[in-house]
Amino acid sequence: MSEQKKSRFKKERKTGVFDYTLLFIVLFLLCFGLVMLYSVSSYEANLKFGDSAYYLKKQLFATIFGIVVMVGVTFVNYHLWDHMPFIAYFASLGLIFLVLTPLGYEANGAKRWIKVGFSLQPAEVAKVGMIIFFAAWVSRFGKRIQSLKSTLFTIGLAIPVALSILLITENLSSAIIIFCIVLMMIFVATPNYKEYFLIGAVLIGIAAIVVLLVSKGILPEELSYRFSRINAWLNPEKYASTTGFQTLQSLYAIGSGDIFGKGLGQSMQKLGFIPEAQNDMIFSIICEELGLFGATAIILMFILMIWRFLIIANNASDEFGALLVVGVMAHISIQVILNIAVVTNAIPNTGITLPFISYGGSSIVFLLAEIGLVLSVSRGIRLEN
Repeated sequence: MSEQKKSRFKKERKTGVFDYTLLFIVLFLLCFGLVMLYSVSSYEANLKFGDSAYYLKKQLFATIFGIVVMVGVTFVNYHLWDHMPFIAYFASLGLIFLVLTPLGYEANGAKRWIKVGFSLQPAEVAKVGMIIFFAAWVSRFGKRIQSLKSTLFTIGLAIPVALSILLITENLSSAIIIFCIVLMMIFVATPNYKEYFLIGAVLIGIAAIVVLLVSKGILPEELSYRFSRINAWLNPEKYASTTGFQTLQSLYAIGSGDIFGKGLGQSMQKLGFIPEAQNDMIFSIICEELGLFGATAIILMFILMIWRFLIIANNASDEFGALLVVGVMAHISIQVILNIAVVTNAIPNTGITLPFISYGGSSIVFLLAEIGLVLSVSRGIRLEN
């Protein structure tokens, strides 16, 4: 090969991209999450288990394992997952039904886990499974997905999984998140904005009617009990001894944090006032200890993460890769928004964890697996030299 041809070949050669910015953001959130977890959980862990680092040790082990999974998924060609969408779909369903078998067990008053040598929450697996399934399904449909009939049919495919999670594990928040993930992926893949606005308007209308009926006490007693969290959301002081207790204590924590907070480890509300503060309500302790400044910094880190997702999705080499990233972006962004909205009492309490920061082994492992999918897609991007 002549020198001229070699020179032209080098100019035309394309190279892959690894998103180190996204990796840094994830590692920062993981480290911050471990620090905050120890700060929030040490008091309760010492009372229950005689070891102030009990929750930290378990979360650290899950985090290390999750990083190993993330690295493994990153260096697997993401097109491999395009060949197994139905495996992902039915594996998600199967694991949910295992909760009904002797493998299923109850924790904190909810039966949402299975023992398979380790504790596993099937709803977390289902989120990843649905991202893979719908990314493959929508990309294969092509332009046919743009018809209203095809769109509704595709949305309908999420119903068995979401309904199984709702009925078997009674996990409303995970069912909502899965539906929102699917809707976001289809929304991005289709230009049917009018239909989506119509669907959104109908859902908002139904929610408004339910809230009105609950607030007026018009619903039957059984339904009123089911929607008791709405009453606690509308008037937490009235239900301060029952369903409104956690929300009210969370608001006390946020209000007492001021601009720069009381200081790391100085929270009062974590001393038994907020039950299981290391789970859903950890953001309120962040606000109390680090103030508005710390809370804003964490929100900005999540915004930067979403920005990196958008960059990767826009530059993905194919639609399947782009939709994988959109699915992960939808999952994390929706979960962050809902968690902060619950903690600040902007919406009723639904029991949603804060990604990468709240305590939960299954959650952190599968979130990192999703980050691995995104990084794998980023490695597939080709840029001209």
